[in-house]
Amino acid sequence: AVVDAIERHKLSSLFMVPAMLQAILNVVPDLDKRDFSTLRRINYGASPISESLLKKAMGVFGCDFQQSYGMTETSGAMAQLTVADHRKALAGRPELLTSCGRQNAATEMRVVDDEGKTLCFTSIATEEPRGPADAMRRVSESSMALIASIGLKPEQISRVGLGTPGSQDIPKGMLIEPPNHPHWHHFPIVKCLEDAIGLPVSFANDANAAAFGEFWVGTGKIYSSMVLLTLGTGVGGGIIIDNQLVVGHNSFGGECGHMIIDPSPDARLCVWGGGRGHLEAYASASAVSLRAQEELQAGAMSSLRPNMSNLTTRMIYEAAVLGDVFSLKIIDETADYLALGITTLVHTLDPGLVVLGGAMNFGGRQSAVGMRFLNRIESTFRSRSFEYVSHGTKIDFASLGGDAGYLGAAGIARMDFQKTKTL
Repeated sequence: AVVDAIERHKLSSLFMVPAMLQAILNVVPDLDKRDFSTLRRINYGASPISESLLKKAMGVFGCDFQQSYGMTETSGAMAQLTVADHRKALAGRPELLTSCGRQNAATEMRVVDDEGKTLCFTSIATEEPRGPADAMRRVSESSMALIASIGLKPEQISRVGLGTPGSQDIPKGMLIEPPNHPHWHHFPIVKCLEDAIGLPVSFANDANAAAFGEFWVGTGKIYSSMVLLTLGTGVGGGIIIDNQLVVGHNSFGGECGHMIIDPSPDARLCVWGGGRGHLEAYASASAVSLRAQEELQAGAMSSLRPNMSNLTTRMIYEAAVLGDVFSLKIIDETADYLALGITTLVHTLDPGLVVLGGAMNFGGRQSAVGMRFLNRIESTFRSRSFEYVSHGTKIDFASLGGDAGYLGAAGIARMDFQKTKTL
């Protein structure tokens, strides 16, 4: 599967644990006959990796290796060679950025260069009850160790990018009320991290960060404006207009999932915040599952009926792949709801590009169902938009997956750093 991914998707960087790497080298005897010219780097994790395995893999793949965290069993000479390779790759590119992203269970730290390439990464447990000050101290310590692991010094890092979920006051660097983090409410997280790490910090909502990641090095990299919709438990979003991220007066800019698409008094309620008639109430993964469940309970016929009590969008997708008419109808209706929201966004912002990210893409471009979903969105959008506007607007899937958020946080830090150089 990994070999297939390299060849089909032209990957430039890949993460492998040593056991996976060993399995690939053992199972595919003619691996060294393949062309891996697109693969630039393999990241490997904390488990020890032998010098012989490292040498064999470097010979087969012909690319650099990078330790993500932890120690190796390689000789001093081989370890020095790896670090030297990194330093050579970084020559002439001093604008390095540390990116931090907080999830419910873990906080990830990565070092990203000026071209959006990830040099190394690690993570720590968030441990929410210990509070944000303790977490930022541990983030700083882990980041310093991460930077040192590839032979860099803190002064070679230009800026830190920080992405967090929930409500924020971006100008003040404050968390307001992040979901599922009661001990983190109304906390000056930017100042706390700057004091701990000794570097300037750029701050963003996680969905805005994901949008900027796709804009910088993903699907939107050739555009000056774009909108991202993230389809998951809720519907998040991010807006870039003329190369600038829209944050807004209340740091609420880009919350596209809360636009109203149904004004009726009995419209559905959205998952986060309870807003009535919002896009999120119809087109998020939670809403799609609930809509399907309600129809099944009302008597709709489908292969999903035995699982109606614990229905997920994954189940709906799998049933649709097998031709389940009900599941295909639910997906089509979801596309129509999204098209309503996209039409409003395009008529208001005229971005030229709308990108669909998040976990709910029904297989994306790799699936006939995913392409049906995308085509339905496009056709409904074109039927409701002005012709010349619709012809000048592209709708496509995101390309960075889960990497978009941390790359965007780094990209925002890069943008802020470049602004300081021009002052």
